Amino acid sequence: MTFDTKIAIVLRDDLEMWQELNVTAFIASAVVGQNPSIIGENYRDASGNVYMPMIIQPMMIYQADADSIRKAHQRALERDVMMAIFTMDLFSTPNDVENRAAVADKHAEALDLVGIAMRDTKKTVDKVIKGLKRHP
Repeated sequence: MTFDTKIAIVLRDDLEMWQELNVTAFIASAVVGQNPSIIGENYRDASGNVYMPMIIQPMMIYQADADSIRKAHQRALERDVMMAIFTMDLFSTPNDVENRAAVADKHAEALDLVGIAMRDTKKTVDKVIKGLKRHP
């Protein structure tokens, strides 16, 4: 199956493994929440057990240093790409209300980004993530 869109997740390269997984889960959920049509059907095993559906489109994960993730963020903003973001501050906030407050407290250029995720046309996403390497 081919897709006209691309989903990209960009993680900062200085995160611990648990942080990478946490950030990926949170920002991937935002992409799905913004695009419910990309959720497939329930899974069923041969025993009749039903499992939750998953996203039908691959998510490509990239890695970037702090400067490169800021550049990708800026390119996405310039192209009006809807993004999910995760900042370093969010590791120390206890809930969604305080997460949003921590982001609202800073201008875009002052956000200490550790992860961004987006879904847009392949061409647009490729321009945003230009020069980034896939996560190893």
